[in-house]
Amino acid sequence: MQFGIFTVGDITRDPVAGTTISEHQRIKNTVEIAKKAEEVGLDVFATGEHHNPPFMSSSPTTTLAHIGAQTEKLLLTTSTTLITTNDPVRLAEDYATLQHLVDGRMDLMLGRGNTAPVYPWFGYDGSKAVELTIEHYQLLRRLWDEDVVSWEGKFRTALQSFTATPRPLDGVAPFVWHGSIRTPEVAELAAYYGDGYFANNIFWPKEHYIRLINFYRQRYAHYGHGQPHQAIVGLGGQFFMRKNSQDAVNEFRPYFDNAPVYGHGPSMEDFTEQTPLTVGSPQQFIEKTLTFADFFGDYQRQLFLVDHAGLPQKIVLEQLDMLGEVLPTLRAEFDARRPTDVPDAPTHAARVAARDAALAAPVGEQVTA
Repeated sequence: MQFGIFTVGDITRDPVAGTTISEHQRIKNTVEIAKKAEEVGLDVFATGEHHNPPFMSSSPTTTLAHIGAQTEKLLLTTSTTLITTNDPVRLAEDYATLQHLVDGRMDLMLGRGNTAPVYPWFGYDGSKAVELTIEHYQLLRRLWDEDVVSWEGKFRTALQSFTATPRPLDGVAPFVWHGSIRTPEVAELAAYYGDGYFANNIFWPKEHYIRLINFYRQRYAHYGHGQPHQAIVGLGGQFFMRKNSQDAVNEFRPYFDNAPVYGHGPSMEDFTEQTPLTVGSPQQFIEKTLTFADFFGDYQRQLFLVDHAGLPQKIVLEQLDMLGEVLPTLRAEFDARRPTDVPDAPTHAARVAARDAALAAPVGEQVTA
């Protein structure tokens, strides 16, 4: 089980201090948060991609390459990379370059994005989002898997005998997660290719995501990648912890009430009841997080959002320290309950080894890496 954090890169006014940090400081803080994640023992750091205020995270590969140069073990990924408005050729080149720079210590999560005005800024029609997702991903896949590509589609200039460079590290493309909160076609795409499916289940009641994840698991099995319970699933989550649960409630409430996404909506009590958000003690956080597998099945990656809603950097770093303290318990509890035939989250080293084993197998016994 991989544990990590993700950031959306929002620059939100601190409702308690009444201050707003600069873009410069928010970018620097993001790097510090990633380094802290490695220090406390987390496995994964993910950054989002947005091209409009109040976000600053428009260049994920630049940020991740900088973090990669300052970390040693942390797996770097995105949450999400926009498959709709980015050119697939640019994605193939940028993320293959990142893969080389960090020695395979990366993957990426693709998503449609939730900001409608972004589409025309990049020359696309937002009403074609699902079609763009499918066509762009099919081309990205070919650019990584085939050395020479000739291609023609609806949304991009045709390619003739084109080779994307650099080629993927060790001949194995970055592993791809498909992030989605509502679109069955995205789950279908992930299942078809045997990719991971990440449900950022932080907004709505769990029943909504149970349907999506179960659909992905069934289609994953349909396409012959394994049994439904062996599909590669990731989940989102949120928390705010203090040793005393009432202290956590009192301290986090003004940040919750003014959060850009869900502030001024449901009460914090209703939100914690219906979504993965925990506001309470470390024990309450552990108990709630362990229930995720009861609802969604055994899964491979758990990412938490901790640096949003204007929380000061000092508090974010404190939250990571507390997450690090409960991490051994979470790992032990999840490992104890997981059946032995549920695979680990894919890594570059494991995928290279699987590819090599498949190639070395006698003819007639070869399996797909």
